[in-house]
Amino acid sequence: MTKFVKALSLTSALFAAAFSVTASAQEIERNGEGRFFYNNIVIPAGAETLYLSGSGASQQEDGTYGDQEQQTTNTFEKFKATLEGMGWSMSDIVQVRVFGVAGEDGTFDFAGFNRGFAKFFGTEENPMKPVRSVVEIAGLVVDGWLVEIEIRAARVPK
Repeated sequence: MTKFVKALSLTSALFAAAFSVTASAQEIERNGEGRFFYNNIVIPAGAETLYLSGSGASQQEDGTYGDQEQQTTNTFEKFKATLEGMGWSMSDIVQVRVFGVAGEDGTFDFAGFNRGFAKFFGTEENPMKPVRSVVEIAGLVVDGWLVEIEIRAARVPK
């Protein structure tokens, strides 16, 4: 092997090593911050993702599921326990999709939902916020649920 070929091989190897460090050090990019959510989040190549399917509130002792704020809070508490049990955190959530049912007055209690949501995102404990969609629907499979939520989480391996 000539000195030039050896130097070229060494340079290529150093460049490849430097590039791989830079690529793996990329962070999740959050843009367009609003009060409760971002309007776009960029997940870099190589990030781990986790999807948790639709979940709703647990039944209370009185047999009900509570109002919109209680159901939202309870649902995110369940997600938090699941995530932490798997070694993830609420700050890893990058997307929230919400299916909400109108109450007896015919409207979705969006203010109640936001109160419950705000307990988990944009807080001192978790300053991160996801992107989110909220869709009002006619009903859910579980009678008494006012909200069903699914999430997507992502994190960059260290």
